[in-house]
This record gives sequence, C-alpha cells and structure tokens, in this order.
Amino acid sequence: MAMTTEEMLRLKSTFLAPYMQLATALIGKTREGGGNMFRHQLDTMATLIDYGYIDSVILKASTVHDLIEDIPDFNHNLLLTVDYDGPAVYDLVLEVTRFPQETKPEFLTRIRESGSRQAKILKVADRISNMISLGFVNNPEFIERYTEETVRYILPIAEEVDKAMLAELRSLVESRRRYVSALARDTWIP
Repeated sequence: MAMTTEEMLRLKSTFLAPYMQLATALIGKTREGGGNMFRHQLDTMATLIDYGYIDSVILKASTVHDLIEDIPDFNHNLLLTVDYDGPAVYDLVLEVTRFPQETKPEFLTRIRESGSRQAKILKVADRISNMISLGFVNNPEFIERYTEETVRYILPIAEEVDKAMLAELRSLVESRRRYVSALARDTWIP
C-alpha cells in the first residue's frame, strides 16, 4: 500500500542518521546466521516500514533496539540526548531489552503481559527479521528451539498487535519447520 502525502512528510521529518550512527557499535557483533547486529537493526526497521509503521520513536528504537543488551558498557546518555525523541526511544529500547537476570521465557512473557503496544510491535518486527535469518543457520536444534519459542511467545503478541505480521510469522514458522523436518529425513537439497 502506497504512503499518503501526510505519511511521507512524517517519515521525511524523521532523522534516523544519529541513531544509525549509534547502532554502528553493533557492527562487530556477529549473528548465528551470519552478518552482524548492525544490519539486523536496519532489517527490523525495514520490516516496520514495510508494515506501515512510520512513527519516529518506534523507527528510531528499531535502529538501536539491541544496543543496551549487546553492548554492556554502552553509554545510555547518548541515547537519552541524541534528539527530542531520545528519552522515549530509550524507554522503548529498555522495554525490549533482556536483562541479565531474566531468562528468555521471563523476558518474552514480560513483553507479552506488560509491554506497551510499541514494544510488542517492535518485538514482532525483530522476530520477523530473526526468523528470516534462520534461513542461513545450519544448526537444526537451534532453528527448532527458536521456531518453537516463536510459536509459544511471539505469535500471541503478533495476534494482539498486527494480523499481517502474524501471517508472515506463521509462514516463517512453517517454512522453518519444513526445513528442520527435511534435514532430519536427510532430504534437504539447498
């Protein structure tokens, strides 16, 4: 669906470059499926735009959503002071940050049960990016565990916030299940 003139103007006035610059701290952080965490931030932002989300806070947060979690010594003041959206972006990033004392199920349950609508939307976009990246992962146990985690924790969030994103996630779940099943039968031909 094409953007309206008003939506294009809103997006045009969103300055993402300072947030993208902060996110470059993630370039050295590799991912299981290859690439690095910096590109994952941009993939998550692209997913949000693809689904029509153009709010400046959620887009800015998507570009830095893993900074606090993955860069332990990150200077939080940089996020708070980057621009007028900084405090709201920081709060949203904190909502989708898994803290060291949290297990993964506790973290995902926290978002599902008490996360803001923006945090839930951001988490679903993040998971879409992650599920797409699973297509480059060669560890069937990891793929299976991550896929089932998506079914248990993320699909209910997507059901609540965005049916179109839910449909994509369901498709990705089925694709990853077929892949793992084919690997188990030794019938996968790349």
